[in-house]
Amino acid sequence: MDILKEATLFENAKMSHMSTSDRVAASREAKRLILAINEIYKQTKATMLMDVMKRLTVKKKRIDVRLKGRPDSGI
Repeated sequence: MDILKEATLFENAKMSHMSTSDRVAASREAKRLILAINEIYKQTKATMLMDVMKRLTVKKKRIDVRLKGRPDSGI
């Protein structure tokens, strides 16, 4: 399971002081990892894989918030 090693490296990578293009690349990489792990999860139903996907999703959401900005409250 080489994809799990890639996911671990991505999780442990520092995300500070990134340029916008680095954030876009990191967001795409996170999506690729999540989808690849999801394909394995569909076959095995291992809870460990679900936990990895959840952690990657949290990191991806943080990157996306930084890219797109927080939504305006509308007040």
